[in-house]
Amino acid sequence: MVTFQLNGRPVQVDVDPATPLLWTLRDALNMTGTKFGCGMALCGACTVHLDGAPIRSCITPISAVAGKKVTTIENIGADPVGRAVQDAWVKHDVPQCGYCQSGQIMSAAALLRENKRPNDEQIDAAMAGNICRCGTYARIRAAIKDAAASLA
Repeated sequence: MVTFQLNGRPVQVDVDPATPLLWTLRDALNMTGTKFGCGMALCGACTVHLDGAPIRSCITPISAVAGKKVTTIENIGADPVGRAVQDAWVKHDVPQCGYCQSGQIMSAAALLRENKRPNDEQIDAAMAGNICRCGTYARIRAAIKDAAASLA
């Protein structure tokens, strides 16, 4: 049994300790906003926050989150930074297919919590692990800048 905080509430799951957090979220807890992309932490589609830091849930065993706080896309809007990012995403019409967007938003929110006024290089570095096959990178960067401005 693994106990942790999920989106602000305590949860317990009875899964193999080696089960990736991604599959625990999706299969055991019905939190399907976090997506499977590559299974090797290369694409960023599975990004969630662990104690506020972005991680790749596809390679993080559930045992590693015991006693910690996990935030998923389903709850990122409850936080002012996450809400600003989501609002900017809508304003800039960022998604095309939308598949990668939960991971993109989670990485962007983590960046803006750490750096209130990131420049282009800092945005690119923070978002480098998130792949968008539709190529919406210019809109992603614009949305991050807009979210930062709205939080200033």
